[in-house]
Amino acid sequence: MDENSAIRPSILITGCSSGIGHAAAHRLARRGWQVVASARRAGDVARLRREGLQAEQLDLDDDDSIRKGLAAALERTGGRLDALFNNGAYGQPGAVEDLSRAALRAQLETNVLGTHELTRRVIPVMRAQGGGRIVQNSSVLGFAALPFRGAYVCSKFALEGLTDALRQELRGSGIHVSLIEPGPITSRFRDNAYQAFLRHIDTEHSAHAETYRAVAARLAGEGAATPFTRRADAVVDKLIHALEARRPRPRYYVTVPTHLFGLLRRLLSTRWMDAVLLRATRSERTPLSPPDRCPPDRRK
Repeated sequence: MDENSAIRPSILITGCSSGIGHAAAHRLARRGWQVVASARRAGDVARLRREGLQAEQLDLDDDDSIRKGLAAALERTGGRLDALFNNGAYGQPGAVEDLSRAALRAQLETNVLGTHELTRRVIPVMRAQGGGRIVQNSSVLGFAALPFRGAYVCSKFALEGLTDALRQELRGSGIHVSLIEPGPITSRFRDNAYQAFLRHIDTEHSAHAETYRAVAARLAGEGAATPFTRRADAVVDKLIHALEARRPRPRYYVTVPTHLFGLLRRLLSTRWMDAVLLRATRSERTPLSPPDRCPPDRRK
């Protein structure tokens, strides 16, 4: 047990090797939190420790690793855990028709099932101590589907549904549950997605072979990033409010696309929303097909 843990609020963060998790771990540590940063690879855990963080290995694809990682975190904090930030995830690009069962299962294992297993193990700890904060890092793709991101969309829609139910079930327990929904954020997310794309998608024999050339170029880093891309600290700003505010919000939007799509989803019919989302991603795909150019009708 850390000698200062009794006077510092404690938090376990997943996916701290880079990006949002890495930024959150360092910033919260500077704010006085006792941070236990976790990562899947032993090499990343060692690097996080060299950076001055308390860190443990935790692989969301492995129940035993989740159990051991949480136990190690609780040993550091003296058995208390004031907050959990479920940040660890990756994206599996590809058309829905090209997703094998194995590819979709792998996406759900990390982004939903592993996160769920860790969360359900943390809840009894928080119940015993009388409260806590659980923050799920979702995405704009948790409520607005974009083409060629079906596996990731599926995982984030599922995470949001589980979280909404959990929030209602924990009402009155002292455990607050929040979702953060970022749009484009500067991170290594695209690099990891590119590796998943190469591993699972048979581009040569797909009906979308031409489109996949543009997808591969985007994932490989060719072309400029969207002007709406924000730094990881934009997410950490919302995380701090979710952790420290007396009444944390159920949802936090981050980036212009999230705010815009959230508004349009409430105002537009499904057909009009499809048209907007297809237009937003037209540079990623083949030239617009006739259905894309036709004005959608107003029926759901």
